[in-house]
Amino acid sequence: MPHEDLVDEARKPLMSRDFAGTPEGVREALGAMRRGLDGLEAGSEEAFSAELVVAEALNNVVEHALAGVGEPRFRLGLSHGGRGIYVEICDGGRPMPDGKPPLGAAPVVPAETEALPEGGFGWFLIRELARELTYERCGGENRLTFRLAICQGEVA
Repeated sequence: MPHEDLVDEARKPLMSRDFAGTPEGVREALGAMRRGLDGLEAGSEEAFSAELVVAEALNNVVEHALAGVGEPRFRLGLSHGGRGIYVEICDGGRPMPDGKPPLGAAPVVPAETEALPEGGFGWFLIRELARELTYERCGGENRLTFRLAICQGEVA
């Protein structure tokens, strides 16, 4: 039985499309996401946060799950419900290590910005900004889902 927080009967599909599992495909998917969210009354800060989380998740898929896959593809699906935007990312790449998303601990930020690492913030940002994060591997496919609280009046 699904977790009560994940049940939202009034979800409205916004988009569902396949993209090339490349950096260019990620950019194309983010553009499609922006267009899909255009009709919602999300503030610019909320929309930026949503795009940041989805970009981090998709970049991880391309860089880790799909690296070296013959013709890499991923699917991005978005729907809107009373509790926010629901995101589904599916790919046929390698499974997540240990069968679950990384914890994403807060990175240590050095005093000098020149020493700031280029990576290592992705899963921390995803876990901080996304709600109801789930991952499953089924039939050779990875499926990552989460909710983004970007509707007016939403309480995370």
